[in-house]
Amino acid sequence: MTDWLEIHRGEAPLLVSFPHTGSTIPAEIEARLTNPWLARKDADWWIDRLYDFASSLDATTIRTRLSRTVIDVNRDPTGASLYPGQTTTGLCPLESFEGEPFYAAGSAPDDAAIDTRRAVYFDPYHQALSQELARLRQRHGRVVLYDAHGIRSVLPRLFDGRLPHMNIGTFDGASCAPELAAAICKTTGTSDFEHVLNGRFKGGWITRHYGRPADGIHAVQMELAFRSFVDEPAGPLDERNWPPLYVIERAAAMRAVLRDTLSACLDFAGGRP
Repeated sequence: MTDWLEIHRGEAPLLVSFPHTGSTIPAEIEARLTNPWLARKDADWWIDRLYDFASSLDATTIRTRLSRTVIDVNRDPTGASLYPGQTTTGLCPLESFEGEPFYAAGSAPDDAAIDTRRAVYFDPYHQALSQELARLRQRHGRVVLYDAHGIRSVLPRLFDGRLPHMNIGTFDGASCAPELAAAICKTTGTSDFEHVLNGRFKGGWITRHYGRPADGIHAVQMELAFRSFVDEPAGPLDERNWPPLYVIERAAAMRAVLRDTLSACLDFAGGRP
């Protein structure tokens, strides 16, 4: 654990990753931004709190407190797009999901700055993921890596229409066994929430890189539409209405489904606590 990296070690064959819930921006980077609130707007707000029961299942959790604007640990470190031909953000995002620039002219990070951020922030996160997966894999025949996310329900620049409540990504079946995907879909399908498998979001770099079913590591991404657990503003966002308030009673229904979902992951791995 460092001042920005949180690791909780459990013994069950389940690791929950939180790559986008942070909002911390180092002072030297924040000084270069046009608007610090804008640079934090696209965080996966409250997702780590939504899953705070994971430790009671004896799951391992890894979270960065850093904003994705500093560096996005769920992007290909080479800078290659995960969704060729579609709008997405990069390793060190220069703009918001809606195309609003983070940096004034001449202030954006150059290649040297990106390399530094990668060495200081990206690499340690993935070293932690690799080490914890290896530790759990030594104890269990199968391990599930569950990558937890949240996003606004409507973002025309990224996708058409309104996103389903629960968006499950398995890299089109390559990152986990079909039995795991089926178990998760069965759980979400019996809830009151809409779900889709490998729709607009098929899994980021974490899911794609670490998901190796033949080696006993099964990775899945869950992207939740914010409206499924908070009161998401219908109109434009500003500092008065965003981020939304987290209300325990409002989030209870989704938390119940997510608990069942993580339990299904444990059942699949054969490691019920």
